[in-house]
Amino acid sequence: MKRALFSILGTAFLMVPAFSAEPLRPNILWITSEDHGPHLGCYGDPLATTPNVDALANRGLRYTHAWSNAPVCAPARTTLISGLYAPSTGGEHMRSMVPFPAGKKMYPVYLREAGYYCTNNSKEDYNIAKTGAVWDASSNRAHWRNRASGQPFFAIFNSTRSHESRLRVRPHKNLLDPARVRVPAYHPDTPEVRQDWAQYYDTVTDADTDAGRVLAQLEADGLADDTIVFYYADHGSGMPRSKRWPYNSGLQVPLIVHIPEKFKQLAPPEYKPGGTSDRLVSFVDLPPTLLSLAGIRPPVWMQGHAFLGAFQEGPQPFIHGFRGRMDERYDCVRSVTDGRYVYIRNYMPHKIYGQHINYMFQTPTTAVWKRMHDEGKLTPAQEIFWNVKAPEELYDLQTDPDEVHNLASRPEHQETRKRLRQAQKALVLKTRDLGFLPEGEVHSRSRGTTPYDMARTGSSYPLEQILEMAELASMLEPDAVTALKQALHHEDSAVRYWAALGLLMRGNPGVNASRSELTAALDDSSPYVRITAAEALGRYGNPTDLPKALEILGNLGSPGKHNVFVSMAALNALDALGAKAAPLADTIASFPQEGVSPDARFNSYVPRLLEDLTARFQN
Repeated sequence: MKRALFSILGTAFLMVPAFSAEPLRPNILWITSEDHGPHLGCYGDPLATTPNVDALANRGLRYTHAWSNAPVCAPARTTLISGLYAPSTGGEHMRSMVPFPAGKKMYPVYLREAGYYCTNNSKEDYNIAKTGAVWDASSNRAHWRNRASGQPFFAIFNSTRSHESRLRVRPHKNLLDPARVRVPAYHPDTPEVRQDWAQYYDTVTDADTDAGRVLAQLEADGLADDTIVFYYADHGSGMPRSKRWPYNSGLQVPLIVHIPEKFKQLAPPEYKPGGTSDRLVSFVDLPPTLLSLAGIRPPVWMQGHAFLGAFQEGPQPFIHGFRGRMDERYDCVRSVTDGRYVYIRNYMPHKIYGQHINYMFQTPTTAVWKRMHDEGKLTPAQEIFWNVKAPEELYDLQTDPDEVHNLASRPEHQETRKRLRQAQKALVLKTRDLGFLPEGEVHSRSRGTTPYDMARTGSSYPLEQILEMAELASMLEPDAVTALKQALHHEDSAVRYWAALGLLMRGNPGVNASRSELTAALDDSSPYVRITAAEALGRYGNPTDLPKALEILGNLGSPGKHNVFVSMAALNALDALGAKAAPLADTIASFPQEGVSPDARFNSYVPRLLEDLTARFQN
């Protein structure tokens, strides 16, 4: 009966004229902020000073299990604007760019077609290209006040004052005493870390002030009773090991929704002022939810589920996270939670957590944390970040909110591990996750179409076979070496790539057992297979293997000869070789800073890698 009522209401909304003088459709306001988790008073944090958002929560519904899907801004916003998990579009990598799927629309287009005035103030930062007019206005001057009289609006106001970069501003006059902060188990307890955490709380207070300003404008315009208000952040805190990592600490965001009395029929069953919802929701759910609130049936291709409005669906059992390339460093991680347990699948466990990402290392906490690691002064929980990863991780948020005690191998947790692992793998297959291709192949395989559409052609992207090899490679079982060697002859280059990676991941045992196969792979048609084989032989092969490995990596690393994806992959491999790459110091110093790139968003990464390598050789 309720579903039928919602459908009738949805139809009624669509029949309302676009510029009704007495709007029956709600205005919708999203107030967003950057780089902070649920460190707010309304979420029970005693250190937070957030009176404006707390007041909104007292009038609305607070979600206790909301994830951003990605733990960094651009892929999180890519998921938001599209209604598709960024890995399904090829847009999971930080500051990348791919075309939008054919025949589909970004959610503001649906709203504008229904008569809404849509504004974004002001950050976009999508990894996916806009097609046509998406916003009525998108700038720091965009405002609902510029709409036609009586026109319903959807407006975003984004505060940047809690962004990671604000943690580094010195001098800073503290509002919160650093002595009062709780240092999580994974961070060392030092003055630098305490200052960063205290400053982080201060920036959240600044974002709260911005939220209060927008809410005051809404009230002053007499629109509060006509407007559904959301408040959320774009991912977890900007502190290292939160931002960029698909733990709960990097993905959990505050989400508060206030629905005025006149639109109470659009609320979920659990809605009450000052209440909470333990429903699992994430950014991929926000576009269909927004359309549902506006009386628009969400298109079936959207991968999320509406949790408000005329077309709301039932609760979902899981929410998901992902990590791809973070700036100049590659990785492939997927995560999932049922609200209590967090399961993390590391498909590149040979890479350490704390890869040198230039931007992250500008935060004082990162620098002191790394120095203490080098000096052997960290506790076991603090040391984890600087070591290679386990293939699987499992954390109980009830007993271990800092996610430092990995339960994946515990006998009593095998049922939970298998259940969450199955859910993670099922989403990969359902969404045709493109993160299992080398980034350059996302582009090369989709020439003439889009990555999303290419991934739905089996011959172009045999995901089942590629995923099977990625699973075999990254679980690190010793008895998989024979199958990995055989897979180096597979017809699909991505299968061969994962086979080579699997041998690399096993270090000396894997490389020594497959030296002849890896040597043959140095002539593979795929540059990504050649790079992986060269890294494996350069790091773990015989001394006689090193010159050939360096020759290949030196050639493929040059941005003057190869595109940005090949160059980044090769330069990362040279970085992994460490001192063994020193014979190429002069060659690397002669490389141009730029090469062939499909979009300017990629252009800063090769220079950062070259800078890191040059600094290594100088030291």
